[in-house]
Amino acid sequence: MKNTKFIFITGGVLSSLGKGLAAASIGALLECCGLKVTNQKLDPCINVDPGTMSPFQHGEVFVTDDGAETDLDLGHYERFTSTSMGKRNNLTTGQVYYSVITKERRGDYLGKTVQVIPHITNEIKDFIFKTAEGYDVSIVEIGGTVGDIESLPFLEAIRQFRNEAGKQNAIFTHLTWVPFIKTAGEVKTKPTQHSVKALREIGIQPDILLCRTENFLSDDIKAKIALFCNVEVSSVFTAKDVSCIYEVPLVFHREHYDYVKRYLSTWGLWIDKCSHIASCSLSSHRRFLSAYWRHCLTQ
Repeated sequence: MKNTKFIFITGGVLSSLGKGLAAASIGALLECCGLKVTNQKLDPCINVDPGTMSPFQHGEVFVTDDGAETDLDLGHYERFTSTSMGKRNNLTTGQVYYSVITKERRGDYLGKTVQVIPHITNEIKDFIFKTAEGYDVSIVEIGGTVGDIESLPFLEAIRQFRNEAGKQNAIFTHLTWVPFIKTAGEVKTKPTQHSVKALREIGIQPDILLCRTENFLSDDIKAKIALFCNVEVSSVFTAKDVSCIYEVPLVFHREHYDYVKRYLSTWGLWIDKCSHIASCSLSSHRRFLSAYWRHCLTQ
């Protein structure tokens, strides 16, 4: 467990930016580099699971091999990587509170006052640790948007998690929006600046920024974002709109998201495994995508 590394993915500005697809695509990239990867989805809804939620509001329920009714993002994880998802890969606020209240009724807390900190956050951290056992990398997606009241316990938990696990064992990736204003003919970075500011106010400084936008960002825009968000220019990546979701890993690869190797290379026993990340092969993914488009064109 001590050798497992964690990549936490948060989202800002607005919902439906594609955190799940980003997490799945990062998993695909790292798998191509020979690493054993798993994904987790932490959902701030109070529902125990998505099984009773309207698919029109929350998306289609994904049923795992062990029969669990989970978030649709677990379907993305399975389709992009070779890891089979299960009940252990999806956690909701409802599950967290149900577990904590059950322990309180059982007397596990020995009469202590049960609070969000540390009891709720500890429950979340325990889940993250247990789910990651046996893997090289665990990619943890935090549902919701930075600034939402519902997601605060999860953000606080991962803030604590990094301090406890060590900065060399966890990195924060923040997916944000960089809109293109057609009438002005330019992209605007202000939403991203405010999103990162909100994240920093709760104690989380992102290491990597994924900027969802219509076209690839220029070096000048990346430099501006880096300056105001307190990250390196080489840590700012374009998450460009695509016609097919399976193109996302290719976009990340073109943007050299493999930059993560700079973090991975400092992670002790990973040096040997990460030595070939620069030549990370996506040939099988490219063949699949080519076949997909040929199929579409013949329909």
